[in-house]
Amino acid sequence: MLLTISTTAWPLAEHEQGAGRGPTAQRGPDAQLGPGADVGGGAGLSWPATDLGYLLHKNPAHVQAFEVSAGTAHVFYPEATAERCTAALLLEVDPVGLVRGRRRPDGGEGFSLGQYVNDRPYAASSLLAAAMSRVFRTAMTGRSEARPELAATALPLELHVPVLPCRGGPDLARRVFEPLGWQAQAVPIALDEAVAAWGDSRYVDLRLSGHLRLADALNHLYVLLPVLDDAKHYWVSTDEVDKLVRAGGGWLAWHPERQLITRRYLAHRSGLYRSALARLAEVDDAVAESFDNAVPADGEAQDAERDDAWDPDLQPNIEPGGDHGGDQADAVDRPVPLAEQRRGAVLAVLRASGVQRVADVGCGEGALTAALLADSAFAEVTAADVSSRALGIAERRLRLDRMSPRRRERLRLIQSSLTYRDERLAGLDALVLMEVIEHVNPARLPALERTVFADAAPALVVVTTPNCEYNVKFEFLAPGAMRHRDHRFEWTRAEFAAWAERVGGERGYDVRFLPVGAEDPEVGAPSQLAVFSRRDRDGRGAMSR
Repeated sequence: MLLTISTTAWPLAEHEQGAGRGPTAQRGPDAQLGPGADVGGGAGLSWPATDLGYLLHKNPAHVQAFEVSAGTAHVFYPEATAERCTAALLLEVDPVGLVRGRRRPDGGEGFSLGQYVNDRPYAASSLLAAAMSRVFRTAMTGRSEARPELAATALPLELHVPVLPCRGGPDLARRVFEPLGWQAQAVPIALDEAVAAWGDSRYVDLRLSGHLRLADALNHLYVLLPVLDDAKHYWVSTDEVDKLVRAGGGWLAWHPERQLITRRYLAHRSGLYRSALARLAEVDDAVAESFDNAVPADGEAQDAERDDAWDPDLQPNIEPGGDHGGDQADAVDRPVPLAEQRRGAVLAVLRASGVQRVADVGCGEGALTAALLADSAFAEVTAADVSSRALGIAERRLRLDRMSPRRRERLRLIQSSLTYRDERLAGLDALVLMEVIEHVNPARLPALERTVFADAAPALVVVTTPNCEYNVKFEFLAPGAMRHRDHRFEWTRAEFAAWAERVGGERGYDVRFLPVGAEDPEVGAPSQLAVFSRRDRDGRGAMSR
């Protein structure tokens, strides 16, 4: 089975210029064969295409071989010039070696012709993904000491997998790759070119092109190859959740096909699936259940039906002596998502303050709003968001059409922007901005401060935001990356405290801070919370009249 990765050099005009800047600025005059070599035709280039070797940590001048569980992986470069470079990963699979000494889940050694006669030596699958993680392990982390700027840069890339089993056809291949920034071309492969009446096989010739970081491209393939094949060659255990979160943490949480991807990657193991959703939601500041509330598309319903099924023909390679009890593998302790911990912290602050009229500003899909309505101590709940689509989702989530009249009287849904004065927010006891301010452009923060603390001027303001110091604990986040693609900034604890104390001092509020989530002794908690209390309030937390 084969994978090729190609890139082309960028003209200098498309890249930053200047002495000592750019990925190739420190290349010495003694550079010979290998990355950075063959630059004779590359005048005017900011970096030669052969620098791909630095990112893959494989020299274009050498052919290298690596022993992997499935056989032997070879890395070589069919072309390596300053203008264009292609790296190839060729996996030679030993189908007999794959099953030699293996046992069935029931402990037997029975013969199965399918173990010896199959498509594994020819078609890309989880075998190729496993080889990628062995051969390109460092590249997949985005690290390159020789070319750190290049490793962090979106490059013109072309990926080619000539034979890929695709359960769902070319349309599914496009649905999983195109939201990630790829142009995907999946051409069906005829079952037999000599017999057109037989139609197409389940295999496609996949070509991807786009401008992405190489590490992102490799992680996309690592996750999606076995997803499209809908099979894995090894036993799927709790370790697979860690692998999925590590490889997909930066993109899977918002992918429109995340349910299908997660189910298939985890071999339809429901316990592992739920654990993965909770962990992905923790970083994406979402509710775990919101990752799994879509109406199944064509093909997904069948996937869902197989949640607790396991097909030995799809996963025949069971390690001898291993624990293959499905019930034990599914018995995964459900972690408490950060979103739930944050919501609980906000509710605790509001209840302790004795407020009754509360606005969830930037309510999104309405998770906090629902929790507020469930507590009769809050007599009036306002859900506000600038997005009409978000309000529509919140309305469906809250089931307004089935809500009791008494509860419905306590709720207002309004479209409102935090950077413009809105009389409907004035006079309330409390405003909550839960994971909202980081979505506002820094230049608009003064307008938000005026709207919240001067125009609305509630007795209590609760603000939560990510603690970017904690991002180093998320192993799948690239250095300097933010937790969500829509974040305009993320603050350290000191930066958040400086902003909150300045605003409180200018607007007449006292401020105290609380951690949200388990605190690390060095980097603190994953999220941070500030409670702004207006100074003209009495000791019971109510406004002085």
